[in-house]
Amino acid sequence: EAAAEPLRSVRRLSRVLLFLSQCYILSGDGSLNLEHSQPLAQSIKDPGPTRTFTVVPRAAESTEIPPYMMKCPSNGLCSRLPADCIDCATNFSCTYGKPVTFDCTVKPSVTCVDQDLKPQRNFIINMTCRFCWQLPETDYECTNSTSCMTVACPRQRYFANCTVRDHIHCLGNRTFPKLLYCNWTGGYKWSTALALSITLGGFGADRFYLGQWREGLGKLFSFGGLGIWTLIDVLLIGVGYVGPADGSLYI
Repeated sequence: EAAAEPLRSVRRLSRVLLFLSQCYILSGDGSLNLEHSQPLAQSIKDPGPTRTFTVVPRAAESTEIPPYMMKCPSNGLCSRLPADCIDCATNFSCTYGKPVTFDCTVKPSVTCVDQDLKPQRNFIINMTCRFCWQLPETDYECTNSTSCMTVACPRQRYFANCTVRDHIHCLGNRTFPKLLYCNWTGGYKWSTALALSITLGGFGADRFYLGQWREGLGKLFSFGGLGIWTLIDVLLIGVGYVGPADGSLYI
């Protein structure tokens, strides 16, 4: 019994301590503070439904200038605009060579006026009924060829690409191919060649001037073929039969 007495005292003491701790908790001073133990995300109030705004970019305003605007004068007479600046309702059933009128409208971004200096969009144009390739040679420009011989028998031709001048109106394509005679020049003068043939032809000066150095050497060392070659060259250059070695025309 003496040994069990200390155990009983310990039990009683533990019961008393347990009772005191329960009283302390019930009094409120020992209540747990749960506010600080909650996650930080729960302490933040719900801001409500999220609104999504979609930013639509404005359409970029086109600032490109149409290529035909380089040929279109501003505030000029509509009837004098180049063909690239207008659209016309042409009729291919007209009679060739006869005067004809067509209804035309200026292209976008083109500004023009009528005879009273009033802005105008629609107007009538007068022209001759013919296709562009039927125009006179003064109404179009063609490419030149420097690879064909102008002094040849028969006279050579070449295919050229021709373009109608801006202020000329016609039917069909304004660019067309055409077979033309070789007519380019290399800068040789007929008068100079003839003068050299008469004065210094015995030394081959005329042939050297025209770029025919082989014939020039032959005349030089033969003293103009004893004068016979010199007389023949005077006649051939005089009538234009002998020309520059590059095949070009005299100027």
